[in-house]
Amino acid sequence: MDNYIVSARKYRPSTFQSVVGQKALTQTLKNAIDSKKLAHAYLFCGPRGVGKTSCARIFAKTINCAHPTATGEACNECESCRAFNEQRSYNISELDAASNNSVEDIRNLTDQVRIPPQIGEYKVFIIDEVHMLSAAAFNAFLKTLEEPPAHAIFILATTEKHKILPTILSRCQIYDFNRIRVEDAVEYLRYIASQEGITADEESLNLIAQKADGGMRDALSMFDKAVSFCGTTLDYRNVAQTLNVLDYDTYFGITEMLLAGDYVRALVSFDAVLAKGFSGQTFMAGLNRHMRDLLMASRPETLRLIEMTGTLLERYRTQAGACSVDFLFGAISVLTDIDGKIRQSSNQRLLVELGLMKIAGLGQKKNNPLTSPEAYPLPDLQPPTAPAATGAPAATAPAAPAAATARSATSAGATPTPSAAGVSRPAAPSPGTAVTASPQETAPGPGKAQPSGGLRTVPDQPASRTQAAAPAHSTPARPARRPLLSGTSLTELLASGGMLPEEEHETEGQADEPATAEIDPECTAKLERGREAILALIRERRPRFVPVFEQMAFHGNTIGLSVPTTELRDEILRSKTAMLMRIAEVAGITGRIELEITVDEQIRAARPIKLEDRVKFITEKNPLVAELRKALDLEIE
Repeated sequence: MDNYIVSARKYRPSTFQSVVGQKALTQTLKNAIDSKKLAHAYLFCGPRGVGKTSCARIFAKTINCAHPTATGEACNECESCRAFNEQRSYNISELDAASNNSVEDIRNLTDQVRIPPQIGEYKVFIIDEVHMLSAAAFNAFLKTLEEPPAHAIFILATTEKHKILPTILSRCQIYDFNRIRVEDAVEYLRYIASQEGITADEESLNLIAQKADGGMRDALSMFDKAVSFCGTTLDYRNVAQTLNVLDYDTYFGITEMLLAGDYVRALVSFDAVLAKGFSGQTFMAGLNRHMRDLLMASRPETLRLIEMTGTLLERYRTQAGACSVDFLFGAISVLTDIDGKIRQSSNQRLLVELGLMKIAGLGQKKNNPLTSPEAYPLPDLQPPTAPAATGAPAATAPAAPAAATARSATSAGATPTPSAAGVSRPAAPSPGTAVTASPQETAPGPGKAQPSGGLRTVPDQPASRTQAAAPAHSTPARPARRPLLSGTSLTELLASGGMLPEEEHETEGQADEPATAEIDPECTAKLERGREAILALIRERRPRFVPVFEQMAFHGNTIGLSVPTTELRDEILRSKTAMLMRIAEVAGITGRIELEITVDEQIRAARPIKLEDRVKFITEKNPLVAELRKALDLEIE
């Protein structure tokens, strides 16, 4: 039985030409040999399995060759080359610094340096994993490394250059080896497969190269493993099973489900992935990478950023054409958020499932032609257009000036109907009706929030009465809400009735008559009667605001508050709209209420806000409180 040799050893490079993925570096070494400009010390650094030790051996063999070829390679015929090939050369000495890292080992090395070569001109010392040398060994090596004999050349190899002393680095010519690109690895694997009589498809070789992560030695080891399982024919699915990785088909299929909004099938597919033994974190990371590759494949300028070749690259380009940029942005955002939480999560499966449902929601909303722009607040790369209703002609809006076109939108007409809370919301467009929205309004519609941020509620009324009071031919429809943009908060959007700040001012300037606000005539009395209920609500929802609301004052429909700092004022304003809605509901107010906040820095000294400060304040007023706390063993939590 013949001795089996693994591919990593059998196909180890023996010439500069056979080194994979390091063309610039090997050419530099060949030029140095041709010009006889050899340094006394070299440092080869880079990731594992990229050819550092192989290049060191080729370099040592070539500089001692008696008859180098015209291309700068060793002849393999002279005595020096034959001795090297038969592993009996005394001109090349290899030392593993991981196991020979003491001062005594370096002293033995320096003793060997003094002996001149018997054949050839140079004696080469290759020290692998040089970063494993101890500090004392480095110091003992410094002088020899700086001024060796003329016949001695040192080649140091390491994967962790940062661990080497700067005094060593300054004495060496440093060569940084690159990671092996996927294209180069696939080409070399294809060559080896042809030499071994093995049939392999493009997807299998791509998968092996991707899994190797830039290491050619790792790729060859995986190749041997796949051959042991699959035989002489490498099938993509069998290779994926052997390497214990998810195949590309899984991610392509789940992406199609998410694009269609079919979260049920996506969850079933995720369950099948878990049944194969893969973790939710592995699946999520792979899907996130898949979405990233689709985003890169959507533009010709970024296509080269995908490390794919052949038919697999075409599959990515095809699916990227079916995905919108908004969908990919949203999916990557959701998956990245999950990546930061999944390690601390006690239920990783649920976290990933929620993420899949969110992404499926993005796909469903994007593919639904009846979805309004405000329901999908992602930036549109192209201006949205309103879908035409089936079975009815759509009204065409006249052309507007260029300045107004950027701020106008076309939407389906909506009939306002009162909600259960008393605030009207735009209803879904009715079939067979298309109305062109106007950029201005003659009067605010029922239940429209005021720009000042106040809250107004409208009593329930029949929908038919509302429709009769506002004919379709005389009252223009409300402009459709534009998608949320960067810099606009949800509070500001709610306070402006769904319009951006600049649109709000524009609408106010173009209105034919001022809007009138409805105020409950018994607003002050209702607020006074509901003071305790309001405080109970604040204690439940915003405990931090309790000291401020305990001193609230009512002036008509305005709630007046005094705060000690502007930070606290801003914090209250951020939850202003929701807070006023709940207060109106608790107090039974049917009109608009407002919130007025003033900053009074004297409050901090007069009445502290923090619990510790309040206890200190009470203790200063009544020293017996301290004795009471001590007697009852009371502590502030």
